[in-house]
Amino acid sequence: MSMRPELLRGAEALGCALDEAQADRLLGYLDLMARWNKVYNLTALRDPAQMLTHHLLDSLAVVAPLRRHRAQAPGADTLLDVGSGGGLPGVVLAATDAALKVTCVDAVQKKATFVRQVAAELRLPNLQALHARVETITTQRWPVVTARAFASLPDIVALTRPLLAEGGVWMAMKGQHPADEIAALPADIEVFAIEPLTVPGLGAERCIVWMRPR
Repeated sequence: MSMRPELLRGAEALGCALDEAQADRLLGYLDLMARWNKVYNLTALRDPAQMLTHHLLDSLAVVAPLRRHRAQAPGADTLLDVGSGGGLPGVVLAATDAALKVTCVDAVQKKATFVRQVAAELRLPNLQALHARVETITTQRWPVVTARAFASLPDIVALTRPLLAEGGVWMAMKGQHPADEIAALPADIEVFAIEPLTVPGLGAERCIVWMRPR
């Protein structure tokens, strides 16, 4: 059964309608993930329909909010996805926006290798992968740092603060509103927006916590 109609419907509901080429890339990514998963255990999910909802649509939910941010922040055309795993949301963001340069970093070599393979097979020159612990990176700073299911907000800030460009922001993907984590942030970090997300077919709370240094 083709998952294309569900992908296209879900993306439209999320305010990021896909063209055929974008849909092809995302479905190709899902297929690669399912194939690699048999050997490398990239994700606990095995059911393709669940992977579509929990991985693709969940990551597509941040496309429109990120576009809005970039429209207001000229120069925010490079993004670091921390603890990216199999490339979520980084691969999805790169596959839907050729103008956005995405770096996925993960401490597990097989996951970084997988993202490199995705970039090659799906012809995504705007996607690269780093195999590293995030605290060891010293080569670059990014105007947008994102993380999904990586760490608590205080830990994300502590680990990636040296990597945030001047004027940059954190776009942290969270489940339920993380009130305790927000309360534990350093005093010089401002949460300037908490954006609830509704992911089609996913009966769970999701939100983006937008942060920046004061």
